[in-house]
Amino acid sequence: MKQWYESLFENYGEKYDKEVFTRGTLGECDFIEKEINYNKKMKILDIGCGTGRHSLELAKRGYRLTGIDLSDSLLNRARAKALAQKLHIDFQIQDARKLSFADEFDLAIMLCEGAFPLMETDEMNYQILQSAARALKANGKFIFTTLNGLFPLFHSVKDFLASQALDGNMTSDKNSFDLMTFREHSIAYVEDDAGNKKELQCNERYYVPSEITWLLKSLAFRTIDIFASKLGAFSRNDKLTTEDFEMLVIADK
Repeated sequence: MKQWYESLFENYGEKYDKEVFTRGTLGECDFIEKEINYNKKMKILDIGCGTGRHSLELAKRGYRLTGIDLSDSLLNRARAKALAQKLHIDFQIQDARKLSFADEFDLAIMLCEGAFPLMETDEMNYQILQSAARALKANGKFIFTTLNGLFPLFHSVKDFLASQALDGNMTSDKNSFDLMTFREHSIAYVEDDAGNKKELQCNERYYVPSEITWLLKSLAFRTIDIFASKLGAFSRNDKLTTEDFEMLVIADK
C-alpha cells in the first residue's frame, strides 16, 4: 500500500513547481555556496530533490550534483528541465532510508521536507539521517530543514497552513497535533497535473532542537547548529524561535 507522500507526488511535477515554498531557490543556493566556501570541487547529494530545483541551480553554478527522490513523476520533470538547460545531473530513484552511497559526498542537502520528517515512524525518519551520514565523506557537511516542534506548542498549525495556501495548492483540514508523539495528523486535498483530485491522510513529525541535536550526535556529527528557516533567506543570524514553522540544521562530521 502506498503511503500518502507517494500518492501525493504521483503526476504532480508541474503543480509542485508552482508551490509557494519553491520560490526561495536562489537565496537558499546562495547560502549553500557560502557554507561550502564556493568550492566547486565539492560533490553534492540532494536528498528528496523533487523536480530538482536546488540541483539545477547549483549545477548551473558549476557544482557536481546527484539528486535522489522516491517519485518517478518528479524525477522525470527534473530530468526534462536538466536536458532543456543542458545540465548534467545524475537523478536517481532511491529510497532515502536505503541510499546506495557510502563515503562519497562532501555535502548532503535535504530541503523543504524532501524526505525527513514525512515517514510514518520515528525509526524510519532516523534511517534517513543514518543514510545521509553514511553517504558523506569523513569531513562532510549536512544541511537540511525540518518542521519545528516549538511552533505547534504556541500556534495552530491549521491556521498557519491556511494562511500560506494559494489557489490551486494543497489544502488541508481535520488537523490535530499529538503532544505525546509530536505528530500532526490531517486530511489533505490536492489536484494533480491531470486534474485528478486526491484526498490523503497525512502524518508528519515535528522535532524540537534538542532531539535533532541528539540524533545527529548519535551519528557522529561533531558540530550541530540550528537556526530559523526563512524561505529563500537562510542565515546563521536568525535564531530559532516559537514563531518559526521550520528549522534550518547545519551539521559537520
